[in-house]
Amino acid sequence: MSELKFSKCAAREDNPGWEKLISRQSELYSRRDDVRSPFARDYTRILHSMAYRRLKHKTQVFFNIDNDHICTRMEHVNHVDSVSSTIAKALGLNEELTRAISIGHDLGHAPFGHQGERVIRQLSEKYLHRSFWHEENGLRFVDKIELLEDNYKISRNLDLTYAVRDGIISHCGEVDQNGIFPRELSIPIKDFDTAGKYQAATWEGCVVKMADKIAYVGRDIEDAVNLGFLDRAAQDELLKMARANDEKVMNTTVIMHNMIINICQNSSPEHGISMSRKFYDQLRAVKDFNYEHIYKHPRLEPFNHYSALVLTQLFETMYACYEGDGPGTISCLERTRHFTPVLIGSFEQWLGHYCEESILPEGELKELSRSCQNEKIYQELQTPELYAQAIIDFISGMTDRFAIAMFHELITY
Repeated sequence: MSELKFSKCAAREDNPGWEKLISRQSELYSRRDDVRSPFARDYTRILHSMAYRRLKHKTQVFFNIDNDHICTRMEHVNHVDSVSSTIAKALGLNEELTRAISIGHDLGHAPFGHQGERVIRQLSEKYLHRSFWHEENGLRFVDKIELLEDNYKISRNLDLTYAVRDGIISHCGEVDQNGIFPRELSIPIKDFDTAGKYQAATWEGCVVKMADKIAYVGRDIEDAVNLGFLDRAAQDELLKMARANDEKVMNTTVIMHNMIINICQNSSPEHGISMSRKFYDQLRAVKDFNYEHIYKHPRLEPFNHYSALVLTQLFETMYACYEGDGPGTISCLERTRHFTPVLIGSFEQWLGHYCEESILPEGELKELSRSCQNEKIYQELQTPELYAQAIIDFISGMTDRFAIAMFHELITY
């Protein structure tokens, strides 16, 4: 069908940019008997990360932590993995790179989905004077936050390859685009200052960006139907849109399949990762339908208000402990832990990983800091901005379930 049209420009050893694409910020330890490629190692490192594990209890669209059949953020990234790797294989691209980007692309998502992202953005703008967007936060997590033990039980940063890190920060699927081409490698990752500013530097990253949109518009509809968000008129409207290109379509799975095949048929190095006009128009129509009938549905308003209350209160509780320097702040946290033992205790552990040991008391926290040979990104908490950044990182990594439990601790202890 596709005749492996991209095999000559895939991210493989004969690619002119190969050394750049597999480069890491520091040298990753190696094993003489390892059979994995650099991108396969990245896939495994993300799979073993705490940030990936927490995706199973983070909202995709619908907050329903007790309903096992509602899509979570982890299920979404696995859908993207499935869609993008299918396309990559058909086009002759590097499947290992595609899969690594796919499972890592949403590691920076906050609890409570995009609503949680909006709340944390407001906090970031107020206390850090800059925006917050999950693509950049995902890069921050894989570069600065996530730690794995090496062969000698020393915790270090993930040190992912350039190509995977690039795919994470450039995956924004909210912008409607067709015929996606990779940007020049000469444009560095650090130049991304807004979501979607540049495309990925690889064709594989471009595939993930398109697959992300296909995956979320399809599954979000399925959940909306199961939860009763769509009345009969809305479902009839959706079915009419779905059958624009296939009169036999009955569900979103078939819509997604048809779009995947259409991308495989229409993409080429000359025309980019693209759909035919009629399928691209269908994707945009379905996305617009989702915004009108799902994402802006009045039934989501209570969830929006509740999540804003939870995240804001957690931030303010921890921020109130700042006392102008590291030792003073640590002491204040110790006093506050009597009233909120799990929240403050967990936050102290967080600081122990990323603060200079000089401000930490003798004992567990100082030993924790010594066992982590990573960049101490919060230094000595010498400014309120460093401390606010620590809280925002901590909250953005939480699951919905943990954030709610910590809020209940605040009001019931």
